[in-house]
Amino acid sequence: MARGGRISGRALAIVIAGLVAAGAAGAADLTRLLPGLEQESIAQRFETRGKAQAGGVLLVAIDDKTFADTHMQWPFPRRIHGKAIDRLRAAGAKAIVYDVQFTEPTNRRDDNALAQAVGRAGNVILATAETDEHGRSNVLGGDENLRRLHARAAASNLPAGPGGALQRFERASGGLDTMAVATAKLVGRAPAPSAFHSGGAWIDFRGPPGTIDTVSFSDLVDGRVAPSRVRGRIVVVGATAPTLQDVHPTPTSGERLMAGPEIEANAIWTAVHGLPLRSVPRWVDLLLIFGLGLLPVLASLRLRALLAALLAPAVALAYLLVAQLLFDSGWVAPVAAPLAALGLGTVGTVGAGYLAESRQRRRVSLLNEVLEEAVRERTAELRETQLEVIHRLAQATESRDEETGLHLERMSHLCHALGRALGMTEDEAEVLRTASLLHDVGKIAVPDAVLSKPGRLDDEEWAVMRRHTALGASILAGSKSLLMQTAEEIARTHHERWDGSGYPAGLVGEQIPLAGRICAVCDVFDALLSRRPYKEPWPLDKALLELRRQRGRDFDPVVVDAFMGIVDGLDPSLLAPEGPAVEPEREPAIA
Repeated sequence: MARGGRISGRALAIVIAGLVAAGAAGAADLTRLLPGLEQESIAQRFETRGKAQAGGVLLVAIDDKTFADTHMQWPFPRRIHGKAIDRLRAAGAKAIVYDVQFTEPTNRRDDNALAQAVGRAGNVILATAETDEHGRSNVLGGDENLRRLHARAAASNLPAGPGGALQRFERASGGLDTMAVATAKLVGRAPAPSAFHSGGAWIDFRGPPGTIDTVSFSDLVDGRVAPSRVRGRIVVVGATAPTLQDVHPTPTSGERLMAGPEIEANAIWTAVHGLPLRSVPRWVDLLLIFGLGLLPVLASLRLRALLAALLAPAVALAYLLVAQLLFDSGWVAPVAAPLAALGLGTVGTVGAGYLAESRQRRRVSLLNEVLEEAVRERTAELRETQLEVIHRLAQATESRDEETGLHLERMSHLCHALGRALGMTEDEAEVLRTASLLHDVGKIAVPDAVLSKPGRLDDEEWAVMRRHTALGASILAGSKSLLMQTAEEIARTHHERWDGSGYPAGLVGEQIPLAGRICAVCDVFDALLSRRPYKEPWPLDKALLELRRQRGRDFDPVVVDAFMGIVDGLDPSLLAPEGPAVEPEREPAIA
């Protein structure tokens, strides 16, 4: 019973902690205490979704190019806007949405030119941010004038969200339909009033700034916009030049700001397409918050507290994925509050179960130490096994030629010393030393008659011998190990020559990897000092003279110079010829 009582007390403490966490997150959501985090999540969802199609909408931008082309000051004479409307009408625009304020009169000539163009079009919506208490405006002389011109005024106001971001639009503002709703009505696609909730409808942004198809205002006025760009589309005209200061943050703008007309164009697309992006109902919000807040509680009742806590990141990632999938399907689900509930619930659950689990955590800690030591021992064992396999494979190659049995060992030590002289770290030089043991592994596939032939090889035999570089590289290819990758590189390139006369690829200069250039010098040097079926060993001074002679021809001059700088300090066993040295005849450095 005592034990059962302790379990019940632990469970009760965990449940209370979970309920408190979920309640706190729910209160934060209801009181909008997490706007910045939620806003960031909205921006991330838009970014993850990427650009989307925005067909049917065209933006005519009064941009920097327009000011450069026209040499005019803002505001432009209204006859210029009238000319733009005539161009759009002639090109077959489905609707013309003019996001420029025409509230106050200017001069009769310009005002009449604009009004006449609006009347000829018959499908123009004009922006305004000023109305009286009855929703009347003074655009082009007032609502009566607009009715005679078959035009209408619409509110250009957009509510600012967290951080000043523009991301929603309302059904109406100041007694007027908003520009998006008025445009949707004009083209016969008005969204139902019931679709708008408190705070307005989400703007389903098509992407970051510049996503909406855009032409320059000056190109339109001067007739440089093809009618096919305009025909059958809703055209939004407005100022996008940053100097006019109609730029705003949006969930998709990131560090950049989006021009007001492009925001309106996105809102119009959203309204015309029936408000495809909507918030999930409030009851779903609360269900998600309490569900994630209590999830660690349910997990910890079946698992230890530590394991329950480890589930939280996976659950958070899964929820982010679900939120993104919902977003891609047109639903905006809360992210900040549910994840806050998950985090608080996890912390509370772990805290409540800490005392009961402390002993087990100590046991786990001791077990982890044992496992880590076993892993270290196993890693060292695997390393030793890898080195042993490399040595055995190298010995299998060399065993076919008894006279060069020590060549690999000497050459690998030379490569290590030369690598250090050229600035390699100890680890890098050690990799080079071990990898160089496999430089001639491809000779496994060379017939004995060719490999052990005394004297020079004929052309056919030489062709067979040369294939050992590619064969060796093929044997070593495909490994994820840096050591084996270096061995493959050396096997393939240690017979390339600085002047391009080598094989198999005829690489020139620094096209040859440094490991291959180092190996080439060390291989030739030891070969000169060693007995071969086709030659007697050379004296040390003659071998060094041959390296100098081939400096800049067969070998990298920098590598040769570095080698000459370390010769005096090398172990004498690396410099001792195999048997009596014989004055060399004029013959190639390598057979």
